[in-house]
Amino acid sequence: MFTVEAKEQLDNIVKKYPTKRAALLPALWLAQEQYDGWLPPEALREVAGYLEMPPAEVEGVATFYTMYNKEKIGKFHIEVCHNIACMVRGADALIDQIGEKLGIGKGETTPDGKFTLSGAECLGACANAPCMMIGAKYFEDLTPEKVDAIVEEYKKK
Repeated sequence: MFTVEAKEQLDNIVKKYPTKRAALLPALWLAQEQYDGWLPPEALREVAGYLEMPPAEVEGVATFYTMYNKEKIGKFHIEVCHNIACMVRGADALIDQIGEKLGIGKGETTPDGKFTLSGAECLGACANAPCMMIGAKYFEDLTPEKVDAIVEEYKKK
């Protein structure tokens, strides 16, 4: 359920748009924050109710965009770009390296719920490929050594 503060944020978001429906993407983002990084069915229903939209339409939008998580994710969501620029510069090997270090494959979460590893279609940092994100933090110009250090840093958190 949305907190009182989240409902106030939603009210402020909706004020920025000509219709409630137009606020769907930021409303989904806020819901994802409220539901620990993912959008369970009840979150989609809550957004639909708030925006006065059909739940199926809200679900269709949420499933279209990869920035919305439809399954529970770990505390730290590692997304490695594997689009062309990053792929050419070794992204697939970095995904494998991270997976080996954490004992999971792409699309999986560690048993302790701390890490989820995903591939991302494009993170928009092609000039600094390969890149990845953990949560909202970008890491660019990655090397195997940099990736090891980053993962070790997050293991300590």
